[in-house]
Amino acid sequence: MPTPYGSRGGLAFGAEELRVLRRALALAVHPSPATADDVQDCLHLAASLDEARRESARLRAFLVADLGRYRAALPGTAAGYLALLEEALGAGYRPHPDDLAALRALRGNPTAADLLRHCERVRLTALPGGRADSGQEREPAERPSTPHPAPNPSPEPT
Repeated sequence: MPTPYGSRGGLAFGAEELRVLRRALALAVHPSPATADDVQDCLHLAASLDEARRESARLRAFLVADLGRYRAALPGTAAGYLALLEEALGAGYRPHPDDLAALRALRGNPTAADLLRHCERVRLTALPGGRADSGQEREPAERPSTPHPAPNPSPEPT
């Protein structure tokens, strides 16, 4: 289900890319000799996908840096900070504890309150054992490296 906070970094393919992708999938499912053109097309598509991934990472890094500057200047930059946070979330950014603290401080603002609820849900799905893990086998929790000593028994009153 789409969220108002962006597409989560989805890719859009043009007609030519879809043709190449369809042909590559057909070759994977029903192996047959690939033509030199098919191989070249697949290599070009792979290079384009790699470039799109790198560009997405650059955009995300820029947004995160900008977000930090706006967060540092709060509350005077609340409107800009909230807009940038929405854009960063749409680009796949996972909110940091500083973002949650900033949103809690701004929760009188309806947009900030909505973003806080969204960020808390996003963090729950990103944590081990969170919503994304439900229904899956969980690994046993790690034991502490040093055992906690048992409390000293107090003498019974006579």
